[in-house]
Amino acid sequence: MNIYETEKLIAEYLLFHFAKPEEILPWEFGPREALDYPVRVAEHFSGQEVDRGLDIGCAVGRSTYEMARKCQEVIGIDYSHAFVEAAEKMKEGPQQMPCLEEGHRQTDLTVSLPAETPAERCQFEQGDAMDLRDGLGTFDRILAANLICRLTHPEKFLARLPSLVHSGGEVVLATPCTWLAEFTPPENWPQGSTLAWLKETLSADFDLEHEANEPFLIRETARKFQWTVALVTKWRRK
Repeated sequence: MNIYETEKLIAEYLLFHFAKPEEILPWEFGPREALDYPVRVAEHFSGQEVDRGLDIGCAVGRSTYEMARKCQEVIGIDYSHAFVEAAEKMKEGPQQMPCLEEGHRQTDLTVSLPAETPAERCQFEQGDAMDLRDGLGTFDRILAANLICRLTHPEKFLARLPSLVHSGGEVVLATPCTWLAEFTPPENWPQGSTLAWLKETLSADFDLEHEANEPFLIRETARKFQWTVALVTKWRRK
């Protein structure tokens, strides 16, 4: 079974995307700079208003909703049917979800969209980043956060990017570079660094405008967390 269809992962990602800082990290100490990652990656786009945005690998949707603050329309696409359903359901209002404390102990939390989120600008659909449907059109902004190192053939996704972005449009890619054989066959991993591979693959159609490192924190239990650092690159369509 796809782990991204399980109730455990849905709960973890709703917490990751929408919970309050103290609900994710219930300790006075800890890496608080790693909170709000889905918001921070969307902030790498420039500040002006644009027409269309695309969030590929949107998970449960927080970055899609954040992009809508500066995009008149945003499409969020994820391979997980469960994630897409959870993202869409956030439009209905506060949602209850289980939060695992330890063992069999869990508490019920309520998560909701931040105030003044323009949710009506967002739509979500299930799709394969390596085989995106025809008819998507072109976009002013594309975000792919924590996606490419989870694809069987990431080069198929990267090859499609130029046809999806307007001239002058922006692409933000964020990846923790955790290449794993269970997701991507080793022969499809970058031969050198992920950054060098991205530059080689994208430079014919895009200019690299900046690169950054963004930490993120995923809570598994009250005492166990995943702390990771993503490589973030921003590209401008030639």
